[in-house]
Amino acid sequence: MIIPKHLGIIMDGNRRWARERGLPIFFGHDRGFKKINEIASFSRKIGVKYLTLWAFSTENWHREEGEVSYLLNLFRKNFRIESIKKMQEEGIKIKVLGDLTAFPKDIKDKLEETVSKTRGCRSMTLNVALNYGGRDEIVRAVNKILEKKYQKIDDYIFKEFLDTAGQPDPDLIIRTGGEFRLSGFLPWQSIYSELYFTKIYWPDFGRQELTAALKDYSSRQRRFGR
Repeated sequence: MIIPKHLGIIMDGNRRWARERGLPIFFGHDRGFKKINEIASFSRKIGVKYLTLWAFSTENWHREEGEVSYLLNLFRKNFRIESIKKMQEEGIKIKVLGDLTAFPKDIKDKLEETVSKTRGCRSMTLNVALNYGGRDEIVRAVNKILEKKYQKIDDYIFKEFLDTAGQPDPDLIIRTGGEFRLSGFLPWQSIYSELYFTKIYWPDFGRQELTAALKDYSSRQRRFGR
């Protein structure tokens, strides 16, 4: 089986998972967050070097206030000292993609602390996309370039101003939940990514489902436009 060096996952379907079971949507988000550790640990064990998980988009702020508040509290819960220590023990380096300025100060501080304390980890890099949108990332990159007063740039220079600077582009992008679109997930980086869509909701997506996606990926021939 061919293991992608960089795997991206759009974690979709938490709310529908809960609704179909007659549960409050918070249950779906809670179970979805628990899946992150499982998939991150399994990805590291099988040799994935970069794993990008889209946890909160720039559009998610428009959801009901109660749901947004619950998600913010999940971030507080999942970026505690205990979580940081577990990542350190597994050698997982945390990097945050997206614009953190919109988050409350305590969450921003927790995220920055997590990034700082796992900076020396070398087993795998876990990119957590928070307040992330593909167009927003590109606009932020352009503004950084303008600040540097470049007279001329190429794609190699541009890549260094993206949130994923220094990382390879995703080899495989998985979207759970039955939708067949990327919705702005890493638009610059994903032009030659292999895409895999599954109807399985994220809370039910485990090692078996990831293995099935990797087997499908291994059967493909990548040409990169050649």
